[in-house]
Amino acid sequence: FYFISQQFSLCISLPLTFSERERETMAKMVSPDAISTILANPSPDSSSDLPEIIVQVVDLKPTGNRYMFSANDGKMKIKGILQSSLSSEVISGSIQNLGLIRVIDYTLNDIPTKNEKYLIVTKCEAVSPALEVEYKAEVKSEDTGIVLKPRQEETGIVLKPKQEYQTKSAAQIVHEQSGNMAPTARMAMTRRIQPLVSLNPYQGNWTIKVRVTSKGNMRTYKNARGEGCVFNVELTDEDGTQIQATMFNEAAKKFFDKFELGKVYYISKGTLRVANKQFKTVQNDYEMTLNENSQVEEASNEEAFIPEIKFNFVPIDELGPYVNGRELVDVIGVVQSVSPTMSIRRKSNNETVPKRDITIADETKKTVVVSLWNDLATHVGQELLDMADKSPVVAIKSLKVGDFQGLSLSALSKSNIVVNPDLPEAKKLRSWYDSEGKETSLASIGSGMSPSTKSGARSMYTDRVSLLHITSNLSLGEEKPVFFSLKAYISFIKPDQTMWYRACKTCNKKVTEAFGSGYWCEGCQKNDAECSLRYIMALRVSDASGEAWLSTFNDQAEKILGCSADELDKLKSEEGETAYQMKLKEATWVPHLFRVSVAQQEYNNEKRQRITVRAIAPVDYEAESKYLLEEMSKMNIAI
Repeated sequence: FYFISQQFSLCISLPLTFSERERETMAKMVSPDAISTILANPSPDSSSDLPEIIVQVVDLKPTGNRYMFSANDGKMKIKGILQSSLSSEVISGSIQNLGLIRVIDYTLNDIPTKNEKYLIVTKCEAVSPALEVEYKAEVKSEDTGIVLKPRQEETGIVLKPKQEYQTKSAAQIVHEQSGNMAPTARMAMTRRIQPLVSLNPYQGNWTIKVRVTSKGNMRTYKNARGEGCVFNVELTDEDGTQIQATMFNEAAKKFFDKFELGKVYYISKGTLRVANKQFKTVQNDYEMTLNENSQVEEASNEEAFIPEIKFNFVPIDELGPYVNGRELVDVIGVVQSVSPTMSIRRKSNNETVPKRDITIADETKKTVVVSLWNDLATHVGQELLDMADKSPVVAIKSLKVGDFQGLSLSALSKSNIVVNPDLPEAKKLRSWYDSEGKETSLASIGSGMSPSTKSGARSMYTDRVSLLHITSNLSLGEEKPVFFSLKAYISFIKPDQTMWYRACKTCNKKVTEAFGSGYWCEGCQKNDAECSLRYIMALRVSDASGEAWLSTFNDQAEKILGCSADELDKLKSEEGETAYQMKLKEATWVPHLFRVSVAQQEYNNEKRQRITVRAIAPVDYEAESKYLLEEMSKMNIAI
């Protein structure tokens, strides 16, 4: 039905009326009960022993160097894989999503772990290009045939071409139509739009139509070759396939203002390479680079059918396994509180960046702190502060999970925040919060990192070691901090140490006494009449292998002592030194589970080991017993 001009690579067609005989000649049949035939013949000796098998290809997507799909006969579906030798047929466009293929040779694999069967297609041929819709057969009343278009003489599914066409020459069409088109429309007319799934580094000329679903900030860098700037965007096509595109230096300056979040563009003259798995942010084997010669045109006058931002939400109580991992997460929650903007000074370049913390909760009855930086802190953060009393729902994409205060989330330059999104998850969360959530007692996921939970629990039992393992390996943490879990008793808290420091009530940084009165905060650049006290406490812990000194900060120290630094200072000043020391002694010889980091620090030109408490939890003896039984079973100890 199509005429392809070799000179212009242009697909051109106009409607034409066909005779009934020609219409019947063009009609293609989906084989009745094709999937049942395949299931009944899992390993055919010869395709000639079977009836013709023609199925529709749906949900076509890449997996490594092969393509997965679902074979559809109108009644049933089965998951399938096209052998790698057939990938070129997909890339060339012969086999298309929603198109038809004739299965010539195949095997049926049974996967017991998933209780599923997979159709492995080793040989096939394309029968029809993509149809408009996925076929769902209608039941015929007289017999058991399934008919899409009823005919008296047929019992199968009859497929018609989308339209019937007459060809014109490429030169004629270009002369008649392209002269009055805008550049974007001409790009769409004169180039074949290719799906992202079909792109690979070996293709030359291609054009894609995509929506910008994430846009990073412009960043500067400095290396041996000099200084430069870079930014990236995440692009999504109509099939939901994503790819990351990166621009450096002149290209970054050229396209940074051009790309706007949510808009649709035609892009061509880019290059692809295999994605670096360490840094890739989308599920694609390739990443794209655009240079100053690449073409980017906004599809402003066309229907914007490209998908919006896609979320894959992780419940707050299931964030534990992601701590300090490379994988980013998406979350949705109801805003519980929003802090004022703080100024944080980076150690790397001494630059000051704005930061704002928001606390969100979800149906798991857990809360988590999300740190926003730069524009997210000043713009979206301020919007959330202004409406905090209404408890808005926020959906946030691409967050880093860290272990600060047990567990916390941090936004990146590529993170996106949608306030009160029109999503089913948001409506469900709002309904829960309005009906019961706002009256429910909520707990921080960081403080709830106990072994009996599925969230942060894993970090308390991951990498469990003895104190001797740490103290006898003085090289631990030389390049970067390493993390371990401990079960130990607090054996001593030195009473005459500096137990706390004066802190700014806004940013928690150290303050100094101001001239005249009050306290000066260098971070916030302001003078406050009052300050708060925050713990910086050293304590000695012991287990069966030995002992070690640990450094603890405010949140962990409060759990150990059962009171705030302000309350302990008040106790010491009002009731005296004896009451103060008794309070410290009450906290000793109590077992705890510790999550610690081990790093090297230099003191008087001598490297020393510093062990810092990152999270602390009481011992859950049921979970502890299960852990010990598992360890014993690994050692083949009879129990």
